[in-house]
Amino acid sequence: MGTGTGIGRVRGLGSAKHGSQHWWRSRVTAAGNLLLVTWFVISIFRLPHLDYEGVVKWISSPLVAVPLVLLTASVFTHLRLGLQVLMEDYVHEEAGKVFWTLLLNLYAIGGAALAIFSILKIAFAGVPA
Repeated sequence: MGTGTGIGRVRGLGSAKHGSQHWWRSRVTAAGNLLLVTWFVISIFRLPHLDYEGVVKWISSPLVAVPLVLLTASVFTHLRLGLQVLMEDYVHEEAGKVFWTLLLNLYAIGGAALAIFSILKIAFAGVPA
């Protein structure tokens, strides 16, 4: 009996030993996304004006910038986890898996870094005079 059968299957460990952890991370990021996107949508609707100055002033608040950074990190992590499963299921060549996984990680990390940098730049710079 291999590790992909019997007690390994019950524990969710399979042959790769990380199935249940991946599933759990996916659910945690989904729950985080639900809470943070709900906060984001409600916050946007409560803004008196959606002009540039009003949104920059809103993002400049630490009580807004921190949840925005958390939302960005959670969304890009969830995106990476979901697309990783898709690639593992549908890309059958090992070289293709390596290439697409590398590309996916570069995209997810780069996109998250760019978005977080932009949020922090606005948060620390404040409203222009």
